Formats: sequence, C-alpha cells, structure tokens
Amino acid sequence: VDDGGTALPQLIRLLDANGIAIRSISMSEPTLDDVFLRQTGRSLRDETAGEETAGGAAGAAGDAIAPADDQDRTPPGRPRHRGPARSDGQARRLPARGVGGAGGLVTARRARGRHRGRRPREQAGPQGPGGTKTLLDIGLLFRRCARQLLRNPIWVIMGFSTPILYLALFTPLLRQLAGTGILPGASVLNYFLPGILSLLAFASGLGPGFSVLFELKAGVIERFRVTPASRLAILLGPILATLAMMFAFDAVLVAVGAGFGFSWHGAGLLVLAVLLGLLMIVMATFSVATALATKDITSFASIVSGINLPVILLAGVLLPISLGPAWMRTLAHFNPLFYLVQASRVLAGGTLTGPAVWQAFAVLVPLCVAVLAWATSVFRRAVG
Repeated sequence: VDDGGTALPQLIRLLDANGIAIRSISMSEPTLDDVFLRQTGRSLRDETAGEETAGGAAGAAGDAIAPADDQDRTPPGRPRHRGPARSDGQARRLPARGVGGAGGLVTARRARGRHRGRRPREQAGPQGPGGTKTLLDIGLLFRRCARQLLRNPIWVIMGFSTPILYLALFTPLLRQLAGTGILPGASVLNYFLPGILSLLAFASGLGPGFSVLFELKAGVIERFRVTPASRLAILLGPILATLAMMFAFDAVLVAVGAGFGFSWHGAGLLVLAVLLGLLMIVMATFSVATALATKDITSFASIVSGINLPVILLAGVLLPISLGPAWMRTLAHFNPLFYLVQASRVLAGGTLTGPAVWQAFAVLVPLCVAVLAWATSVFRRAVG
C-alpha cells in the first residue's frame, strides 16, 4: 500500500464504522527483497545465491583480476586499491561482465545500505515534514468527527434549537428591565444575544469530554496507540470539528436574532468569533483532560454539573452581574467566561478597542496555551 502511514488511520476508522473489532495491527516498510520480488518475480536471495555460484566458477577458471572496464568504475580522485593477489581464488575476485559478479557486488552494497538506513517500525509513517504530517492527521480526524456529529440527527436538532429557545424564553423576561437603567441600551437583544453566544461556546466545549469517554470504553483510544497519527492531531481533530459546528449554530442564532431586531456589526462579530473559539478550545481541552483523568463518566458528569451553574451565574449571561452583591462581582473576575461575556456585548455594539476586549484577550490567550499544554500532556500519557 502506498503511503501506509496515512492509509492506516483511514482503515481503522472504516473498520470501526462497520463494527469490526481489531485485535492487533502493525505496519512495516517494504524491504529491498520485497521490491525485487514484485518487479522480477524472483527472490533477491535466490538471485544473489546464483550470482555467487557463477562468480565462484569464474574465479576457479583463473579470473583473478577485474577487466579493464571494471577498473573504470572507480570514482575519479579516489585511489584505486591494489591489494596483493591471493592464490586461493577466494578474495578480490571481480568476475567479468555477463557472469553476474558485478550484480553480486551491487547486491552486497544495497544490503548494507538497507540495514544501515532502515527506520524502526514505530517510526514508520508518511514522508515529509512533521508539521505537514500533523496537519494531514488533524484534517483526517476532523472529517471523522464531523461525520459522526452530522450522522446524529438528535444532536443537530438540539444544537440548533437550544440557543433559540434561550432567546424565546428569556428575552420576554428581560424586556421588563429595558426601561429601568439596569440594562444598557434600548434593545434587549443587543444585550442578551452576545451572552448566549458566549454560553454556547462554554457548553460546546464540554461535549468532547463525553465523546472521549465513550471512545475510551469502546476501545478506540487503545486502537490509536498502534497508529502513527500525531497525538496532538488526535486531540485537536475532534475539538476543531466541534468548533466548526459551534460556529454554524452561532450563524443561525445571529440570523434569527437579526430578524427580530438584533443590530450586528461585521468587524465586531469577526473579533468575537476569535474570542469564542479561544474559550471553546479552553473548555474542550479541559473536558478531554478531565475525562481521561477520571476515566469514569459518572465522575466526569458530576464535575461538569458542579461547575456549570456557578460559571454561568458569575459570568452574567442570563442576568446582569451588576445585580449581585459586591463579593459576587469580585468573584466574577476569576471567571474566564465573565470576560468573554463583557467583551461580546462591547463587540456586538461595534466597539473593537474597548477595555473589555483587551482584557478578554489578555485572559483567554494565556489560559488557552496553558490548558492546551496540560491537556496534550495528559492525552499523550493516555494514548502513547
């Protein structure tokens, strides 16, 4: 198989999709003997043995020196070795052309080169720079996870309907606060919808942890151990697929909100998309690492349920955090979702350089790097 390092993950995914269990799998590079057998129909060992027999017969006949045209093969600038001739007819015999001795010498050189340059089996994989291979692996695993998500109609329906239900149920309640001065601006949607986008990023990031636990129980993580796929790609592929689906849900939500009076700004939404992606990656890598650390869906679900409500309330997603006491407003500054919610409302209004925007980047960028490094370390120990 050409490019076996790339074909092997596809084969494992295909077998897994058809419910075929894999007990063991290995991959090795073809040897020179395999290539010779494929091209000539004969084994290289048999060919070498025949050449040695023919060479020995020619030497016994008295051919103890190389012909003139064989001497021309010495590279220019290198001294030609002239060792003493031996009378036993065993050493330094270079049979004349047509007998096969030259082919035997070439075979010996190739055999030595093969053993010297052959890579260990665990390093086998597609040729090319490591960065290119990682990108190819990420793309492959991205498509695998995206197809799995789209094949689940319940997940797709709930993913599109849940944020719209938030708008339909909470917007009428917040309209009572529109004229009290608690909500800035005259439009409730301009205040509430950016918070729902932030909430969707937070909730979407918790999903990959459950997926990892299901695959761990099904043995998929164990199968990844024998693949040459990059461990970083195995971690990022499903996360980026979930991120792409989240952006699709966000686009639908903004379109529905615009139909009911939401004033959107293109540049602000683009910057907001970057912040939403940062928080989603933070939560997704955190959920994957926590799931692999617990290895139990009950324990992981308890952790997710425990942090869900406090994080949402302290971020001011559903109700303004300004309604809370001073200690709650202080505690909110330790919540990364709080900074995203504040920045999302500023960006939705078209302000790109407000203090809330820079504070959100200052918090989310280093947090994303730190959590991603920790999750990668946990994932490599689990899969490596």
